[in-house]
Amino acid sequence: RLHLVTWNVGTASPPPDVTSLLQLNSLGPTMDMYVIGLQEVNSRITNFLSDLAFDDPWSIFFMTVLSPLGYIKLSSVRMQGLLLLIFVKHIHLPFIRGIHTHYTRTGLYGYWGNKGGVSIRMSLYGHTICFMNCHLPAHMENTEQRLDDFEKILEMQFEGENIPSPLDHDVLFWFGDLNFRIADYGIHFVRESINNNRYNLLWEKDQLNMAKKTEAFLKEFREGPLQFKPTYKFDLYSDVYDTSEKKRKPAWTDRILWRVKNLCQNASKEDEFSEEEQTISVTLNNYVSHMSYGISDHKPVTGTFGLELKPLVSDPLVMLSPKGEWSAEHDVIIRYSAVPEFPSSAWDWIGLFKVTFRHVNDYVTYAWVEDDEISSNKDSKEVYMSAAEIPTIGGEFLLCYYSNNLQSIVGISEPFQIQPSRSSTEKNLTQGENSWMQKPDNLESHDES
Repeated sequence: RLHLVTWNVGTASPPPDVTSLLQLNSLGPTMDMYVIGLQEVNSRITNFLSDLAFDDPWSIFFMTVLSPLGYIKLSSVRMQGLLLLIFVKHIHLPFIRGIHTHYTRTGLYGYWGNKGGVSIRMSLYGHTICFMNCHLPAHMENTEQRLDDFEKILEMQFEGENIPSPLDHDVLFWFGDLNFRIADYGIHFVRESINNNRYNLLWEKDQLNMAKKTEAFLKEFREGPLQFKPTYKFDLYSDVYDTSEKKRKPAWTDRILWRVKNLCQNASKEDEFSEEEQTISVTLNNYVSHMSYGISDHKPVTGTFGLELKPLVSDPLVMLSPKGEWSAEHDVIIRYSAVPEFPSSAWDWIGLFKVTFRHVNDYVTYAWVEDDEISSNKDSKEVYMSAAEIPTIGGEFLLCYYSNNLQSIVGISEPFQIQPSRSSTEKNLTQGENSWMQKPDNLESHDES
Protein backbone atom coordinates (compact mmCIF):
# COMPACT_ATOMS: atom_id res chain seq x y z
CA ARG A 1 0.00 0.00 0.00
CA LEU A 2 1.45 3.27 -1.16
CA HIS A 3 0.28 6.75 -0.18
CA LEU A 4 1.46 9.56 -2.45
CA VAL A 5 1.22 13.27 -1.58
CA THR A 6 1.75 16.25 -3.87
CA TRP A 7 1.58 19.75 -2.41
CA ASN A 8 2.75 23.18 -3.48
CA VAL A 9 3.45 24.60 -0.01
CA GLY A 10 4.10 28.17 -1.17
CA THR A 11 7.26 28.65 1.00
CA ALA A 12 5.21 28.05 4.18
CA SER A 13 6.37 26.15 7.25
CA PRO A 14 4.83 22.74 8.01
CA PRO A 15 1.31 22.79 9.49
CA PRO A 16 0.68 21.65 13.08
CA ASP A 17 -0.95 18.37 12.04
CA VAL A 18 -0.89 16.05 8.99
CA THR A 19 -2.98 13.18 10.36
CA SER A 20 -5.66 13.44 7.66
CA LEU A 21 -3.12 14.21 4.89
CA LEU A 22 -1.28 10.95 5.64
CA GLN A 23 -4.48 9.06 6.53
CA LEU A 24 -3.00 8.09 9.88
CA ASN A 25 -6.49 7.61 11.36
CA SER A 26 -7.51 5.19 8.62
CA LEU A 27 -9.18 2.04 9.93
CA GLY A 28 -7.75 -0.08 7.09
CA PRO A 29 -4.29 -1.64 6.97
CA THR A 30 -1.39 0.75 7.42
CA MET A 31 0.63 2.05 4.47
CA ASP A 32 3.85 0.31 3.44
CA MET A 33 5.31 3.37 1.75
CA TYR A 34 4.80 7.15 1.81
CA VAL A 35 5.95 9.21 -1.16
CA ILE A 36 5.80 12.96 -0.49
CA GLY A 37 6.42 15.46 -3.30
CA LEU A 38 6.52 19.14 -2.35
CA GLN A 39 6.92 22.23 -4.53
CA GLU A 40 7.93 25.77 -3.51
CA VAL A 41 9.61 24.64 -0.33
CA ASN A 42 11.21 27.82 1.01
CA SER A 43 14.17 28.19 -1.34
CA ARG A 44 15.70 31.53 -0.51
CA ILE A 45 19.44 31.17 -1.06
CA THR A 46 20.31 31.20 2.67
CA ASN A 47 17.67 28.54 3.39
CA PHE A 48 18.80 26.42 0.48
CA LEU A 49 22.46 26.47 1.50
CA SER A 50 21.67 25.56 5.11
CA ASP A 51 19.27 22.83 3.93
CA LEU A 52 22.04 21.26 1.85
CA ALA A 53 24.13 20.82 4.99
CA PHE A 54 21.22 19.75 7.23
CA ASP A 55 17.78 18.27 6.73
CA ASP A 56 15.24 20.95 5.81
CA PRO A 57 12.30 21.66 8.17
CA TRP A 58 9.82 19.68 6.04
CA SER A 59 12.02 16.55 6.03
CA ILE A 60 12.51 16.81 9.79
CA PHE A 61 8.77 17.35 10.26
CA PHE A 62 7.74 14.23 8.30
CA MET A 63 10.48 12.15 9.96
CA THR A 64 9.19 13.25 13.38
CA VAL A 65 5.65 12.19 12.44
CA LEU A 66 6.48 8.89 10.71
CA SER A 67 9.51 7.43 12.52
CA PRO A 68 7.56 6.61 15.75
CA LEU A 69 5.16 4.64 13.51
CA GLY A 70 7.94 2.42 12.17
CA TYR A 71 8.82 4.22 8.91
CA ILE A 72 12.31 5.30 7.93
CA LYS A 73 13.31 7.90 5.37
CA LEU A 74 14.55 5.69 2.55
CA SER A 75 15.72 8.50 0.29
CA SER A 76 15.21 12.16 -0.55
CA VAL A 77 16.21 14.60 -3.27
CA ARG A 78 16.04 18.40 -3.26
CA MET A 79 16.38 20.95 -6.04
CA GLN A 80 15.71 24.43 -4.71
CA GLY A 81 11.95 24.48 -4.04
CA LEU A 82 11.34 20.88 -5.20
CA LEU A 83 11.58 18.18 -2.53
CA LEU A 84 10.83 14.45 -2.83
CA LEU A 85 10.80 12.17 0.24
CA ILE A 86 10.20 8.42 0.46
CA PHE A 87 9.44 6.63 3.74
CA VAL A 88 9.05 2.86 4.08
CA LYS A 89 8.28 0.33 6.77
CA HIS A 90 11.34 -1.45 8.17
CA ILE A 91 10.19 -4.83 6.91
CA HIS A 92 10.66 -3.85 3.24
CA LEU A 93 14.20 -2.43 3.53
CA PRO A 94 16.12 -5.59 2.54
CA PHE A 95 14.06 -5.86 -0.66
CA ILE A 96 14.65 -2.31 -1.90
CA ARG A 97 17.83 -1.96 -3.96
CA GLY A 98 19.38 0.22 -6.61
CA ILE A 99 18.19 3.52 -5.13
CA HIS A 100 19.22 6.52 -7.23
CA THR A 101 18.15 10.17 -7.26
CA HIS A 102 18.32 12.77 -10.00
CA TYR A 103 17.15 16.29 -10.78
CA THR A 104 16.65 18.30 -13.97
CA ARG A 105 16.41 22.09 -14.06
CA THR A 106 14.17 23.68 -16.68
CA GLY A 107 13.73 27.20 -15.24
CA LEU A 108 15.61 30.02 -17.01
CA TYR A 109 16.62 27.81 -19.95
CA GLY A 110 17.84 25.04 -17.69
CA TYR A 111 20.09 27.19 -15.48
CA TRP A 112 17.69 27.79 -12.61
CA GLY A 113 16.02 25.12 -10.48
CA ASN A 114 12.77 26.90 -9.61
CA LYS A 115 11.11 24.66 -12.24
CA GLY A 116 11.95 21.14 -13.33
CA GLY A 117 11.79 17.63 -11.94
CA VAL A 118 13.33 15.48 -9.21
CA SER A 119 13.24 11.67 -9.22
CA ILE A 120 13.93 8.70 -6.99
CA ARG A 121 14.14 5.27 -8.60
CA MET A 122 14.60 1.84 -7.02
CA SER A 123 14.13 -1.86 -7.42
CA LEU A 124 11.28 -3.05 -5.14
CA TYR A 125 11.14 -6.85 -4.75
CA GLY A 126 12.90 -7.00 -8.12
CA HIS A 127 10.57 -4.57 -9.95
CA THR A 128 11.84 -1.17 -11.11
CA ILE A 129 9.84 1.82 -9.89
CA CYS A 130 10.44 5.52 -10.48
CA PHE A 131 8.82 8.46 -8.67
CA MET A 132 9.01 11.85 -10.41
CA ASN A 133 7.97 15.12 -8.74
CA CYS A 134 7.68 18.04 -11.21
CA HIS A 135 6.97 21.75 -11.09
CA LEU A 136 6.13 22.90 -14.62
CA PRO A 137 5.77 26.46 -16.01
CA ALA A 138 2.74 28.50 -14.90
CA HIS A 139 0.09 30.52 -16.82
CA MET A 140 -2.74 29.58 -19.16
CA GLU A 141 -0.82 30.17 -22.39
CA ASN A 142 2.17 27.93 -21.57
CA THR A 143 0.71 24.50 -22.32
CA GLU A 144 3.29 23.74 -25.01
CA GLN A 145 6.11 24.83 -22.71
CA ARG A 146 4.80 22.51 -19.99
CA LEU A 147 4.71 19.57 -22.41
CA ASP A 148 8.18 20.39 -23.80
CA ASP A 149 9.62 20.65 -20.30
CA PHE A 150 8.12 17.34 -19.20
CA GLU A 151 9.47 15.61 -22.31
CA LYS A 152 12.89 17.11 -21.60
CA ILE A 153 12.76 15.92 -17.94
CA LEU A 154 11.86 12.40 -19.10
CA GLU A 155 14.83 12.38 -21.48
CA MET A 156 17.36 13.83 -19.03
CA GLN A 157 16.61 11.95 -15.81
CA PHE A 158 19.42 9.41 -15.12
CA GLU A 159 21.00 10.19 -18.49
CA GLY A 160 24.49 8.67 -18.74
CA GLU A 161 24.17 6.86 -15.39
CA ASN A 162 23.70 3.30 -16.68
CA ILE A 163 20.15 3.41 -15.28
CA PRO A 164 16.97 2.92 -17.35
CA SER A 165 15.11 6.06 -18.37
CA PRO A 166 11.94 6.78 -16.36
CA LEU A 167 9.73 5.35 -19.13
CA ASP A 168 11.73 2.08 -19.06
CA HIS A 169 10.80 1.39 -15.42
CA ASP A 170 8.09 -1.17 -14.68
CA VAL A 171 6.05 1.56 -12.98
CA LEU A 172 6.47 5.33 -13.23
CA PHE A 173 4.57 7.72 -10.95
CA TRP A 174 4.43 11.31 -12.25
CA PHE A 175 3.06 14.01 -9.97
CA GLY A 176 3.50 17.58 -8.79
CA ASP A 177 2.34 21.10 -9.54
CA LEU A 178 1.99 20.41 -13.25
CA ASN A 179 0.28 23.79 -13.73
CA PHE A 180 -2.19 22.68 -16.43
CA ARG A 181 -5.23 24.98 -16.56
CA ILE A 182 -8.86 24.88 -17.73
CA ALA A 183 -8.98 26.33 -21.25
CA ASP A 184 -11.71 28.24 -23.10
CA TYR A 185 -14.33 28.50 -20.35
CA GLY A 186 -14.64 31.82 -18.52
CA ILE A 187 -14.13 32.21 -14.78
CA HIS A 188 -17.88 32.50 -14.04
CA PHE A 189 -18.75 29.23 -15.80
CA VAL A 190 -15.83 27.48 -14.08
CA ARG A 191 -16.78 28.73 -10.61
CA GLU A 192 -20.48 27.97 -11.16
CA SER A 193 -19.65 24.39 -12.25
CA ILE A 194 -17.52 23.95 -9.11
CA ASN A 195 -20.20 25.41 -6.82
CA ASN A 196 -22.71 22.89 -8.24
CA ASN A 197 -20.23 19.99 -7.94
CA ARG A 198 -20.43 19.50 -11.71
CA TYR A 199 -16.69 18.98 -12.20
CA ASN A 200 -17.33 16.74 -15.23
CA LEU A 201 -18.35 19.82 -17.25
CA LEU A 202 -14.73 21.04 -16.94
CA TRP A 203 -12.83 17.81 -17.62
CA GLU A 204 -12.78 18.02 -21.40
CA LYS A 205 -11.21 21.51 -21.30
CA ASP A 206 -8.56 20.53 -18.77
CA GLN A 207 -5.28 21.07 -20.67
CA LEU A 208 -3.69 17.84 -19.40
CA ASN A 209 -6.73 15.76 -20.41
CA MET A 210 -6.65 17.41 -23.82
CA ALA A 211 -2.90 16.78 -24.22
CA LYS A 212 -3.27 13.09 -23.30
CA LYS A 213 -5.47 12.63 -26.39
CA THR A 214 -2.95 14.17 -28.77
CA GLU A 215 0.57 13.65 -27.34
CA ALA A 216 1.89 10.12 -27.92
CA PHE A 217 4.24 10.17 -24.90
CA LEU A 218 1.31 10.98 -22.55
CA LYS A 219 -1.24 8.45 -23.83
CA GLU A 220 0.03 5.64 -21.59
CA PHE A 221 -0.28 7.67 -18.38
CA ARG A 222 -3.35 6.97 -16.28
CA GLU A 223 -5.09 9.22 -13.75
CA GLY A 224 -8.04 8.82 -11.41
CA PRO A 225 -11.22 10.87 -12.00
CA LEU A 226 -11.00 14.52 -10.91
CA GLN A 227 -13.91 14.28 -8.48
CA PHE A 228 -12.59 17.01 -6.19
CA LYS A 229 -12.53 20.79 -6.47
CA PRO A 230 -9.73 22.33 -8.55
CA THR A 231 -6.86 22.78 -6.11
CA TYR A 232 -5.65 26.24 -7.21
CA LYS A 233 -5.88 29.15 -6.47
CA PHE A 234 -7.21 29.80 -2.93
CA ASP A 235 -6.95 32.68 -0.50
CA LEU A 236 -4.64 31.64 2.34
CA TYR A 237 -6.23 29.80 5.28
CA SER A 238 -9.57 29.48 3.49
CA ASP A 239 -11.47 27.42 0.95
CA VAL A 240 -12.40 30.57 -1.00
CA TYR A 241 -11.00 30.89 -4.53
CA ASP A 242 -8.72 33.83 -5.32
CA THR A 243 -10.30 37.18 -4.37
CA SER A 244 -7.21 39.25 -5.25
CA GLU A 245 -7.16 41.66 -8.19
CA LYS A 246 -5.82 38.89 -10.47
CA LYS A 247 -8.80 36.60 -9.70
CA ARG A 248 -7.06 33.53 -11.09
CA LYS A 249 -9.37 30.99 -12.74
CA PRO A 250 -9.51 27.77 -10.66
CA ALA A 251 -7.54 24.83 -12.09
CA TRP A 252 -6.46 21.28 -11.31
CA THR A 253 -2.78 22.16 -11.22
CA ASP A 254 -1.84 19.46 -8.68
CA ARG A 255 -1.98 15.95 -10.14
CA ILE A 256 -0.90 12.34 -9.71
CA LEU A 257 -0.53 10.05 -12.74
CA TRP A 258 1.06 6.65 -13.26
CA ARG A 259 2.19 4.37 -16.06
CA VAL A 260 2.69 0.57 -16.01
CA LYS A 261 5.20 -0.51 -18.64
CA ASN A 262 3.97 -4.11 -19.19
CA LEU A 263 0.43 -2.90 -19.87
CA CYS A 264 1.72 -0.45 -22.47
CA GLN A 265 3.75 -3.11 -24.27
CA ASN A 266 1.01 -5.73 -24.13
CA ALA A 267 -1.85 -3.45 -25.15
CA SER A 268 -0.81 -3.86 -28.77
CA LYS A 269 -0.56 -7.67 -28.53
CA GLU A 270 -4.17 -8.10 -27.36
CA ASP A 271 -4.87 -11.84 -27.77
CA GLU A 272 -1.33 -12.90 -26.83
CA PHE A 273 -1.59 -11.22 -23.44
CA SER A 274 -2.72 -13.30 -20.49
CA GLU A 275 -3.20 -12.33 -16.85
CA GLU A 276 -0.44 -14.72 -15.77
CA GLU A 277 2.20 -12.66 -17.57
CA GLN A 278 1.37 -9.57 -15.52
CA THR A 279 3.89 -9.54 -12.65
CA ILE A 280 2.98 -6.09 -11.31
CA SER A 281 -0.30 -4.21 -11.20
CA VAL A 282 -1.27 -0.80 -9.82
CA THR A 283 -4.72 -0.06 -8.40
CA LEU A 284 -5.81 3.43 -7.40
CA ASN A 285 -7.89 3.19 -4.22
CA ASN A 286 -8.38 6.88 -3.45
CA TYR A 287 -7.65 10.18 -5.26
CA VAL A 288 -8.65 13.25 -3.25
CA SER A 289 -7.74 16.80 -2.30
CA HIS A 290 -7.51 18.01 1.29
CA MET A 291 -9.42 21.25 1.71
CA SER A 292 -8.61 21.76 5.40
CA TYR A 293 -4.96 22.75 4.72
CA GLY A 294 -4.64 26.48 4.10
CA ILE A 295 -0.95 27.35 4.47
CA SER A 296 -0.58 27.96 0.72
CA ASP A 297 -2.74 28.93 -2.24
CA HIS A 298 -2.78 25.26 -3.37
CA LYS A 299 -4.59 22.39 -1.67
CA PRO A 300 -2.64 19.14 -1.28
CA VAL A 301 -3.69 16.09 -3.30
CA THR A 302 -3.16 12.45 -2.31
CA GLY A 303 -3.39 9.17 -4.15
CA THR A 304 -3.59 5.86 -2.27
CA PHE A 305 -2.49 2.89 -4.37
CA GLY A 306 -2.30 -0.87 -4.10
CA LEU A 307 0.81 -2.32 -5.76
CA GLU A 308 0.43 -6.02 -6.41
CA LEU A 309 3.86 -7.53 -7.00
CA LYS A 310 4.95 -11.01 -7.94
CA PRO A 311 8.21 -10.96 -5.95
CA LEU A 312 11.23 -11.48 -8.18
CA VAL A 313 13.37 -11.08 -5.04
CA SER A 314 12.11 -12.84 -1.92
CA ASP A 315 15.22 -13.42 0.21
CA PRO A 316 17.32 -10.71 1.84
CA LEU A 317 20.98 -10.55 0.77
CA VAL A 318 22.06 -10.65 4.42
CA MET A 319 20.47 -12.28 7.48
CA LEU A 320 21.63 -11.01 10.86
CA SER A 321 20.76 -11.30 14.52
CA PRO A 322 22.16 -10.45 17.99
CA LYS A 323 23.89 -13.36 19.71
CA GLY A 324 22.95 -14.00 23.33
CA GLU A 325 21.64 -11.41 25.75
CA TRP A 326 22.74 -7.83 25.13
CA SER A 327 23.62 -5.21 27.73
CA ALA A 328 26.35 -2.64 28.30
CA GLU A 329 27.93 -4.96 30.90
CA HIS A 330 30.03 -6.71 28.26
CA ASP A 331 31.04 -6.68 24.60
CA VAL A 332 28.26 -8.04 22.38
CA ILE A 333 28.25 -10.20 19.26
CA ILE A 334 26.35 -10.01 15.97
CA ARG A 335 26.00 -13.10 13.80
CA TYR A 336 25.27 -12.72 10.08
CA SER A 337 25.28 -14.68 6.83
CA ALA A 338 25.13 -13.47 3.24
CA VAL A 339 23.91 -15.13 0.04
CA PRO A 340 26.80 -16.39 -2.15
CA GLU A 341 26.39 -13.70 -4.82
CA PHE A 342 26.38 -10.80 -2.33
CA PRO A 343 28.97 -8.15 -3.38
CA SER A 344 30.49 -7.43 0.05
CA SER A 345 33.01 -4.65 0.67
CA ALA A 346 35.52 -3.70 3.36
CA TRP A 347 33.39 -0.55 3.82
CA ASP A 348 30.22 -2.47 4.77
CA TRP A 349 29.01 -1.88 8.32
CA ILE A 350 26.35 -3.06 10.73
CA GLY A 351 24.49 -0.38 12.65
CA LEU A 352 22.64 -0.57 15.94
CA PHE A 353 19.42 1.46 15.66
CA LYS A 354 16.52 2.32 17.91
CA VAL A 355 13.33 0.82 16.47
CA THR A 356 12.10 4.38 15.83
CA PHE A 357 15.19 5.37 13.79
CA ARG A 358 14.64 8.08 11.18
CA HIS A 359 17.14 7.29 8.41
CA VAL A 360 20.23 5.24 7.66
CA ASN A 361 22.62 7.64 9.45
CA ASP A 362 20.52 7.69 12.61
CA TYR A 363 22.47 4.82 14.22
CA VAL A 364 23.44 4.57 17.89
CA THR A 365 26.74 2.88 17.02
CA TYR A 366 28.14 0.63 14.31
CA ALA A 367 30.73 -2.06 13.61
CA TRP A 368 32.82 -2.54 10.47
CA VAL A 369 32.15 -6.04 9.14
CA GLU A 370 35.83 -6.69 8.33
CA ASP A 371 37.73 -4.75 11.01
CA ASP A 372 35.49 -5.97 13.85
CA GLU A 373 35.12 -9.58 12.72
CA ILE A 374 35.95 -12.17 15.39
CA SER A 375 35.02 -15.46 13.70
CA SER A 376 34.11 -16.80 10.29
CA ASN A 377 33.02 -20.12 8.76
CA LYS A 378 31.27 -21.12 5.55
CA ASP A 379 27.80 -20.62 7.10
CA SER A 380 28.16 -17.38 9.05
CA LYS A 381 30.41 -14.67 10.45
CA GLU A 382 30.51 -12.90 13.79
CA VAL A 383 31.31 -9.28 14.54
CA TYR A 384 31.66 -7.65 17.95
CA MET A 385 30.55 -4.30 19.34
CA SER A 386 32.30 -2.79 22.32
CA ALA A 387 30.40 -2.64 25.63
CA ALA A 388 31.32 1.06 25.82
CA GLU A 389 29.12 1.73 22.76
CA ILE A 390 26.00 -0.06 24.01
CA PRO A 391 23.29 2.18 25.56
CA THR A 392 23.28 1.64 29.34
CA ILE A 393 19.57 2.40 29.69
CA GLY A 394 18.62 -0.45 27.33
CA GLY A 395 15.43 -0.57 25.27
CA GLU A 396 14.22 -2.00 21.96
CA PHE A 397 16.65 -1.98 19.03
CA LEU A 398 17.33 -3.29 15.52
CA LEU A 399 20.48 -4.27 13.65
CA CYS A 400 20.89 -3.22 10.00
CA TYR A 401 23.56 -4.32 7.53
CA TYR A 402 24.57 -1.47 5.18
CA SER A 403 26.16 -2.38 1.84
CA ASN A 404 28.63 0.18 0.52
CA ASN A 405 28.49 -1.24 -3.01
CA LEU A 406 24.69 -1.15 -3.13
CA GLN A 407 24.39 2.06 -1.05
CA SER A 408 21.47 0.65 0.93
CA ILE A 409 20.40 -1.48 3.88
CA VAL A 410 20.39 -5.10 2.67
CA GLY A 411 19.57 -6.90 5.92
CA ILE A 412 17.62 -6.07 9.06
CA SER A 413 17.18 -8.05 12.27
CA GLU A 414 14.01 -8.65 14.23
CA PRO A 415 13.55 -6.07 17.04
CA PHE A 416 15.27 -7.17 20.26
CA GLN A 417 15.77 -5.93 23.82
CA ILE A 418 19.00 -4.54 25.27
CA GLN A 419 18.93 -5.02 29.05
CA PRO A 420 19.61 -1.91 31.15
CA SER A 421 22.99 -2.14 32.90
CA ARG A 422 23.09 -2.53 36.68
CA SER A 423 24.64 0.92 37.19
CA SER A 424 21.85 2.46 35.07
CA THR A 425 19.15 0.59 37.02
CA GLU A 426 20.64 1.62 40.36
CA LYS A 427 20.90 5.22 39.19
CA ASN A 428 17.24 5.20 38.10
CA LEU A 429 16.18 3.71 41.43
CA THR A 430 18.08 6.41 43.30
CA GLN A 431 16.55 9.14 41.12
CA GLY A 432 13.13 7.56 41.62
CA GLU A 433 13.52 7.63 45.42
CA ASN A 434 14.71 11.24 45.33
CA SER A 435 11.90 12.35 43.07
CA TRP A 436 9.34 10.50 45.26
CA MET A 437 10.67 12.30 48.34
CA GLN A 438 10.57 15.67 46.54
CA LYS A 439 7.21 15.16 44.88
CA PRO A 440 4.94 17.03 47.33
CA ASP A 441 7.09 20.20 46.98
CA ASN A 442 7.14 20.05 43.17
CA LEU A 443 3.53 19.08 42.55
CA GLU A 444 2.28 22.67 42.17
CA SER A 445 5.01 23.71 39.73
CA HIS A 446 4.34 20.57 37.65
CA ASP A 447 0.66 21.50 37.37
CA GLU A 448 1.51 25.03 36.29
CA SER A 449 3.83 23.85 33.52
